[in-house]
Amino acid sequence: MSTRRIVFTALTFACVAVATQLVHAQQKSKVIEIGKVVDEGPKLAFYIGTYTRGDSKGIYRSELDPQTGQMSLPKLAYEIDNPSFLAISNDQKNLYAVGEVADFGDGNSGAVSAFSFNEDGTLNLLNQEASRGKGPCHVEIAPNKTFLMVSNYGGGSFSTLPLGEDGQLAPAVSFFQHEGSSVNEGRQKGPHGHAMYMVPGSPLALAVDLGLDKVMIYRTSGSAAGELALNDPAYIEVQPGSGPRHLATSRNGQRVYVLNELDSTLDVFAFNPSTGESEHLQRVTTLPADFKGNNTTAEVYIHPNGQWLYASNRGHDSIATYRIDPETGLVTLQGHASTMGKTPRHFRIAPGGRHLLAANQDTSNIVIFDIDQKVGTLKPLPSQISVPNPCCIEFVQKY
Repeated sequence: MSTRRIVFTALTFACVAVATQLVHAQQKSKVIEIGKVVDEGPKLAFYIGTYTRGDSKGIYRSELDPQTGQMSLPKLAYEIDNPSFLAISNDQKNLYAVGEVADFGDGNSGAVSAFSFNEDGTLNLLNQEASRGKGPCHVEIAPNKTFLMVSNYGGGSFSTLPLGEDGQLAPAVSFFQHEGSSVNEGRQKGPHGHAMYMVPGSPLALAVDLGLDKVMIYRTSGSAAGELALNDPAYIEVQPGSGPRHLATSRNGQRVYVLNELDSTLDVFAFNPSTGESEHLQRVTTLPADFKGNNTTAEVYIHPNGQWLYASNRGHDSIATYRIDPETGLVTLQGHASTMGKTPRHFRIAPGGRHLLAANQDTSNIVIFDIDQKVGTLKPLPSQISVPNPCCIEFVQKY
C-alpha cells in the first residue's frame, strides 16, 4: 500500500471517528452533507387534542424535526373523552385538557384534567375537576401558573380553577354565567363562552363570548389565585352578528386582535391594559375578495417576533397571513395558504418561529408550513401526518 493511500485512509477514519464522537457527545440527530456535518438539534414534541368520535381515542403525541420539517407517526399519549383543547404550563411540567362533554360529575358539566409527563412522553393523570358548565372548549393558564381559565361554550359561562404547586387542579373559585343574545338566530340565541386570556403584564382577563358579540373584561382581585371580578369598563363590543371566537394581544397588551367566527373578520382595538378602556381601530376580512362560499374562522395567533398575525378559515380552508405595522398595530393582508385539508380548527407556531402546523379536523390530517423569516408568508412542506379529528396542537420543549 502506498504512503499516500495510507495517509488518506487514516484521515478518512479520523474524520469518521470525530463525527461519531460528536453525535454521541451531543446526543442530537445529524444530517451528513458532502464535506460537513449539520446539527439538526433536538426534536420538538407536540401533543394533539381531538374529538373522540370515530377512530380517535384521546390525546396523541408526535415529534417535529425542525431541520427537515418531518413529523413522526402519532402515538396515543392518554385515552380520554373529547380533549378538544390543550394547554401546557410555562415551566413545561404539566398539560391541561378540557373534556368537551356535558355529563361530568353531577351530570351538568364538562371536565378539566391535569397531567404530568412520563419519561416516554405519555401522560400521567393527576386529577380532574368540573368546568362548571357544559361543553368546555378552551383552556388557558395564567402566566404565573396559579390558576387556569376555562370557557364553557355549551353553558355560556367561564370559570377559573386554582393550581397547586404539584400542578393539580382545585375546584373553581370564580364562575361567571353570561346572559343575553345577539342577532344571529342560529348561533346567538344565548351566550357561548369561547376563550379567555390574561392580558400580558396586566391584572385584566378577556373573555370572548360568541353569543353576545362581546369580549367581557374581568380583573384579578389579588386576594386569592383565580378570583376575578367584572371590570369597569366591562366589555369590548364588536358589530352585531360578528360572533367573536378567539383573540390575540400584542406583547405590551396595548393592541387586541379579535377574530370573529360568524362573519370572517378581524377587529383591531387599541387597549389600555391598566384600565380596560378600548378604541376600535380597524376591521378587515379574513377571506380573499373573490371567495363566495360559506366560511367560519377558527384560530388566531401572533408570531413570536410580533411582526405577523395568522388566522384560520374553515370553508376556504386556509391560513391568512397579515403584517402588523410596528407603529400603529394595524394589519395588512399578505396572502392565504391552503391547509391541504378541510376545517383547520387549530394551528400552532413551533418553538423557534420557523414552522406552522395546522390541524384539519374534517380530513384528519396535520400539515406543516415553512414560515418565510423575512415577510412571514407560508410555504407548504411535504410532510403530513394522519390523526383522527385533530382540533388542537401544543408544543412542549422538555419533560
